[in-house]
Amino acid sequence: MTLAVVRSRGLSGMFAPDVTVEVHLANGLPSFTIVGLPDTEVKESRERVRAALQNSHFEFPTRRITVNLAPADLPKESGRFDLPIALGILAASGQLTRRTLDRYEFAGELSLSGELRPIRGTLAMTYAVAKAAGDTSPPRGFVLPLENADEAALVGGISIYPAESLLQVVSHLEADAGNESAQHVDSHIAAVRLTPPAYPDLFDVKGQKVAKRALEIAAAGGHSVLMVGPPGTGKTMLAQRFTGILPPMTTDEALESAAVLSLVGQFAPQRWATRMFRAPHHTASAVAMVGGGSQPMPGEISLAHYGVLFLDELPEYDRRVLEVLREPLESGRITISRAARQVDFPAKFQLVAAMNPCPCGYFGHKTIACRCSPDMVSRYQDRISGPLLDRIDMRVEVSSLTDDELFEMPDGEPSRYVAERVSRAHDLAMARQGRPNDLLQGSELERLCKPEGHVKQLLHAASVRLGWSARAYYRVLKVARTIADLEGEDKLVTAHVAEAIQYRRSLRET
Repeated sequence: MTLAVVRSRGLSGMFAPDVTVEVHLANGLPSFTIVGLPDTEVKESRERVRAALQNSHFEFPTRRITVNLAPADLPKESGRFDLPIALGILAASGQLTRRTLDRYEFAGELSLSGELRPIRGTLAMTYAVAKAAGDTSPPRGFVLPLENADEAALVGGISIYPAESLLQVVSHLEADAGNESAQHVDSHIAAVRLTPPAYPDLFDVKGQKVAKRALEIAAAGGHSVLMVGPPGTGKTMLAQRFTGILPPMTTDEALESAAVLSLVGQFAPQRWATRMFRAPHHTASAVAMVGGGSQPMPGEISLAHYGVLFLDELPEYDRRVLEVLREPLESGRITISRAARQVDFPAKFQLVAAMNPCPCGYFGHKTIACRCSPDMVSRYQDRISGPLLDRIDMRVEVSSLTDDELFEMPDGEPSRYVAERVSRAHDLAMARQGRPNDLLQGSELERLCKPEGHVKQLLHAASVRLGWSARAYYRVLKVARTIADLEGEDKLVTAHVAEAIQYRRSLRET
């Protein structure tokens, strides 16, 4: 029989669909054809596979070789199919026992010498395999390059077999078929770091009690924050330390975050369960922010999945770039549509933004006079659209400090104490409703955050005076619910709502 079938995986966003590599040898003039919508990298595998087989002392068949990557309508990219194509050729030509091939899935790029080189997206592939298998059918073993083993093995329930070369993979398959002279490849267990991730500490930031309080509330409830203040007041320092007070990641959250990073080759096992802090420059394009490209790749909002997206100098970003954040801020996903395909990426990021109050930056500074006219201040702040501002839960002023205040103030509170309070409030919300307060919707929001008596009157008066939208009204309620959780209270009281209202002031009031 001159037909061999090898299992592999493709990548389409966060999904890793099955790809069946079919290799057929036929009589006729020698040729090597790959079909099934391959891109340039896949087409180039012909030369890599040919050289790898010959340099590994296998015979390359001088026949008509046809490789079909099924399904035919799924675009295939990268060198991940080199290994399954080479194994298919060996099995179809009788140089490899084929009966054990169906027990495994294969992915790996081949060097010309037959060594296996690492590929991107291995964690995303094994994560998808585990989710697709479920509890009914155990997944196949996965044969991957050695450099990808730690990453892929983070997903439990899948046997990972790391190999250094094509020869080692063939030896493992022959040993599995009963050849006593061949050697098995041992399955791999990931070495997961048990020490907690290291983040910058709030201890370094002096003063700014109001801003720290706002960040604590935001961390406990999953709320977005905009910090407004002159240059040098500590906005960036506060944002960089925000990840250190967020609740610890769950295993599922860590896997999803790592899988997204794996798609772009940025994941390393030492980053396991570490919340990402992404801070794109204000010259970033919309594609860089949300993802895209001819082969859609995740953008900054997806790389910040279950982490923090920090936008410094918010008004300096192109307005069109900021507007693309509006939908994922509420949905937690981004859908990238192209003519022939549509790809979804997760984007459950926490937005922390910072800006100066005016073009020169010193509006409201204690010692430096602002040179901007009221019209200049207004135009600068209007660079941020109303719909985007409406989706930011909290706006807080980061005021300037005099030299005397800076040197006389004691050190800040260490992050670990703030993180303990945040974790308690977060656990309380998760036990009560199974999600952070920022994700409360509909009847659940009405039931858990329903204002009564004086609280309702205060909210109504603030809503009328400040001209809130319905979205702003309910976002204030969510923030108030988080403040109550931090205080360990079941019901909303006037103090909780009053504090939440203070974080909803317009930019010109900060």
